[in-house]
Amino acid sequence: MNKIRMGVIGLGNMGSGHTDSLFNGRVEGMALGAVCDINPEKLEWFRGKFGAGLSAEKDIPAFDEAEKMMDSGAVDAVLIATPHYFHPPLAIAAFKRGLHVMSEKPAGVYLKQVREMNAAAKAAEEQFGVKFGMMFQTRTQSHYGRMRDIVQNGGMGPIRRTSWLITDWYRSQCYYDSGGWRATWSGEGGGVLLNQCPHNLDLWQWICGLPVRVQAFTHEGKWHNIEVEDDVTAYVEYPNGATGTFITSTADTPGANRFEVTMDGGSVVYEGGQLRLNKMEMYESEFTKINTRPFGSMKCERTVVDCAGFGDHSEHNGVLRAFAAEINGTGKMIAPGYEGINGLTLSNAMHLSSWLGRMVEIPFDDDLFLAELNKKIAASKGKGAVKEVITNTAGSYGS
Repeated sequence: MNKIRMGVIGLGNMGSGHTDSLFNGRVEGMALGAVCDINPEKLEWFRGKFGAGLSAEKDIPAFDEAEKMMDSGAVDAVLIATPHYFHPPLAIAAFKRGLHVMSEKPAGVYLKQVREMNAAAKAAEEQFGVKFGMMFQTRTQSHYGRMRDIVQNGGMGPIRRTSWLITDWYRSQCYYDSGGWRATWSGEGGGVLLNQCPHNLDLWQWICGLPVRVQAFTHEGKWHNIEVEDDVTAYVEYPNGATGTFITSTADTPGANRFEVTMDGGSVVYEGGQLRLNKMEMYESEFTKINTRPFGSMKCERTVVDCAGFGDHSEHNGVLRAFAAEINGTGKMIAPGYEGINGLTLSNAMHLSSWLGRMVEIPFDDDLFLAELNKKIAASKGKGAVKEVITNTAGSYGS
């Protein structure tokens, strides 16, 4: 296997962690090729910890512009770990140069820019054979892989209801005060839905599929002094008539993580690190036709599910190892980058529903969402990615 030279763009919390793993050889099939950050202090930190003089084979170049790094010849792929708005334009710039792309979540802030990114990825795949991945490391957790298998292949019948209470994302005010861009419409483009929950939204749709209608209440600055949402309750409807709820917050403590999918033949529940299966003796749709007792009910077999073989809990490094294997033709990536649009569709739909005060159909009008987002950006006091309203292209922003 050829070692893929990865260039890390952005040396914040996530980027610095990826840099450390790549530099120290914790990602099989991949090596750190270069880093990039527009903040001189971040580059000084990198040079002090990983810079020249440590070893000849690990004399890693550092750049202050992403395009310089992409054009340097030092990298075969890039890992984008910047504020959310920049994920699509940086990915597009890399695709145009024939570089493979792994992007941190979320795929972007609004669907229009992500559609352009996906189109650029497709063109680059056809022209250069590049690969495109998304950092959805929670897909490596075996309980979610097993849950997906039960829902989609376990003979439990169609979904009737989904319910995810995911409130163990607690953040205090000092977290939000740690950066002027954080928790602002111009800096991050959203709150708990776009920062903490992209993994949950990805898993929700990965396991259960996308709904067709969403009604949501996204409460902005309810528990913290922030512009964006920190408390969300959403209701969804699926193509077959099934319904679902999604509740999240960054203010609940200790919080909870309970994910349940009810099907015709029973239910599967993840909670407390354990996956439980409740299997009925027959489908409810059959039982209700033959039962003659007014208060009759079926027997239920309750078991704790063995999840071995449905994930290795390798998290970020596992995603990168699989990405290297995909590039080298020796394996498959964990999450194709194209799939990043699905979870973002859910968060965009929730935002739009709350902003408009009504149920939103999926698909919805991308231009309408962007117009409403621009209203938020225009009133934002945040610093960073966007200082004025966004134009209609993935890579063009206000000055």
